[in-house]
Amino acid sequence: MSRAFSIWRCVLLVVCLWPLAAAGSDDEQLLEVVGALQADAVSIAEDVFDYAELGYLEYKSSARLSGFLADRGFRITSGVADMPTAFVAEYGLGGPIIGILAEFDALPGLSQAPVAERAPLEGNAGHACGHHLFGSASVTAAAALAEWLETTGSRGRIRVYGTPAEEGGSGKVYMVREGLFSDADVVLHWHPSDRNQASPVSNNSNKSGRFRFYGIAAHAASAPERGRSALDGVEAMNHMINLMREHVPQESRIHYVITEGGMAPNIVPEVAEVYYYVRHPETAWVAALFERVVKAAQGAALGTETRMEYEVMHGNYPLLRNDFLTGIMHEQLAHLGGYALSASEQAFAEKIRESLPPGDLPALDSTAEIQAPEPVHTYGSTDVGDVSWAVPTAGFIAATWVPGTAAHSWQAVAAGGMGIGHKGMMLAAKVLALTARRLYKEPELIEQARREFNERRGLDFRYSPLLGDRVPPLDYRADP
Repeated sequence: MSRAFSIWRCVLLVVCLWPLAAAGSDDEQLLEVVGALQADAVSIAEDVFDYAELGYLEYKSSARLSGFLADRGFRITSGVADMPTAFVAEYGLGGPIIGILAEFDALPGLSQAPVAERAPLEGNAGHACGHHLFGSASVTAAAALAEWLETTGSRGRIRVYGTPAEEGGSGKVYMVREGLFSDADVVLHWHPSDRNQASPVSNNSNKSGRFRFYGIAAHAASAPERGRSALDGVEAMNHMINLMREHVPQESRIHYVITEGGMAPNIVPEVAEVYYYVRHPETAWVAALFERVVKAAQGAALGTETRMEYEVMHGNYPLLRNDFLTGIMHEQLAHLGGYALSASEQAFAEKIRESLPPGDLPALDSTAEIQAPEPVHTYGSTDVGDVSWAVPTAGFIAATWVPGTAAHSWQAVAAGGMGIGHKGMMLAAKVLALTARRLYKEPELIEQARREFNERRGLDFRYSPLLGDRVPPLDYRADP
């Protein structure tokens, strides 16, 4: 081999490998910035965990997250889409515009200290879906990206959407309806879970409503003929819906709680209320099933000689998959890998496992693994669905709970408030940051994601929110 050829071969190797080396170096610098923000991220997560504010009441949580971004030079627009706790925070100039979703609402009735046994805290709300971690990881990733944009002189905007009331309030739907996602190129999100995975996910659309019956109060023993029971109306409605279950598509889900049923047995109930959720993978079926629920309520009122009023509370589209964009997120997740439990976290996890129902549970050390991506349909619902029909959207899950833990449980709250939750949160922040950085560096990837989005959505798609033109139900979690 000639000396000239050897020199030329070396030049070729340098030219070919330099972009990869530079990208790796760029990744490491960005990860270092995310790591430097860990103390801030944990502090934010702990504060929002302690606030445990319900949907549309998250004033302190919203201020904590938006304040962190404002301190880092983000332009903050608060109270968007007629929701006092919603905000949009943006940094940078030009394009592409990459959005990151940030949730921060808690759930009622699930307060819990970050310990491995049932220990409710004062107050009834708790972060059983890990939204305190969700919001903190999102703003951490955004802050790191803002620093990267600034130090590298890269053009582009990072935009955080502070989205309230995901748990039954459909906060994002009002933001979509307001057009706040109309100029975004891509939206990224994540969610706490018991494993690490980035898979193309579809889920159920849903719609909910409160059905309120009004009767006539009377003494239940001495003058029952003078009364008309609002509770009878609720129970008659529930009976008809339970009969209806035999005659709905297999994928449907219908569930309810009686939120008001009377004050005393010796009083014919004058007012009673039942709260219904209807779900199906397709929005058209959800709309049709909800109308059947309304008809059952009307029939129940007629048969019990009561009066019925109902209010649509929320409605969400199903998630529109974007396999290409999700694949990019999987690459970042696989590159980073999971995390190992410390000795104290292992002991915590073993104690939590004792409280879980028996079954085929994943290994405790699976937090260190990245699950292979696979298309999956889940039967829950989220207002991220509406976002995904407005802009190419992709997400992933990170292990913030003990493997085998279900969402909406006290065990999820407990793990989300200690080291296991914080480690998963930081993994999520890194994945979000690396994914966005790659999209900024390779804008042709955004175009490919957009092509898939257009194919799946269809060019004739016209958005019409399932909740109609109602205003945000800001008091849906308020005490009566």
